Amino acid sequence: MKIHLVDGTYELFRHFYALPSARDMEGCEVGAVRGVLASMLRLLKEGATHLAVATDHVIESFRNDLWSGYKTGEGVDPDLLAQFPLLESVLISAGILVFPMTECEADDALASAAVLAAKDKRVQQVLVCTPDKDLSQCVSGTRIVQLDRRTGTIRDEQGVLQKFGVLPASIPDYLALVGDAADGYPGLPGWGAKSSSGVLRKYNHLEQIPANYLDWHVNVANVSTLSSTLRCGWDRALLFRDLATLRTDLPLFDSVDALRWSGPTPEFDAAARKLEAAKTDTRKKSASRPR
Repeated sequence: MKIHLVDGTYELFRHFYALPSARDMEGCEVGAVRGVLASMLRLLKEGATHLAVATDHVIESFRNDLWSGYKTGEGVDPDLLAQFPLLESVLISAGILVFPMTECEADDALASAAVLAAKDKRVQQVLVCTPDKDLSQCVSGTRIVQLDRRTGTIRDEQGVLQKFGVLPASIPDYLALVGDAADGYPGLPGWGAKSSSGVLRKYNHLEQIPANYLDWHVNVANVSTLSSTLRCGWDRALLFRDLATLRTDLPLFDSVDALRWSGPTPEFDAAARKLEAAKTDTRKKSASRPR
């Protein structure tokens, strides 16, 4: 069997800005939910048998306590934020397992679910359906891979190495150095993608980078400056790595059998009819930050 784990937050953001507005009889925006539901039903129609969707029921998480600049719901369109609970209830009515995250993030749920599912010998492959670079740390050989459903691209371990220049286990270290604007932490000054991948491809993790830059046997520019920046920003680099490291220990399910789709619940028809009856508005939405 193959396991499909879907980043519901990414899907909701993507459909919100890709699709026209649609409001139900109460005037609530439902266009993105309608789009995500259609996408999930299409995935099932294409042959997916075991499926779960993770969402950020609350945008803030424990990481906001670690770093004050970490991403929040501030600036996110209220019509988008309001659709998270609706998305979760509609997917549940469709018979799809949902992980609505509050203290942790959807990415943590995807990482934990991937690790849990991969332990089952019946599972041929786990497909983590998101292009989010954070999830690249969960990729393992060709058994746990990322699937960008928008482009149809699959990223296995060699794909992670090709894209970022480091292996999956080094992705948190890589993000600690280069930063992640979407998540709200800046990385270290001077450490760009090329220098970070060049150093980590050889040394794998921050602690393994030699203290003396003269021992850095890597082909990157300005090693003395990078070494100084790393020494001065060491505590911050470790903090950023903590922010980038996904939880893999969440007890989301006891068996992958919990992810098997067996059809919609009796409540689904009413929920689907309500979405279908929503009035579409083709006026263009104002631009906002994508996830």
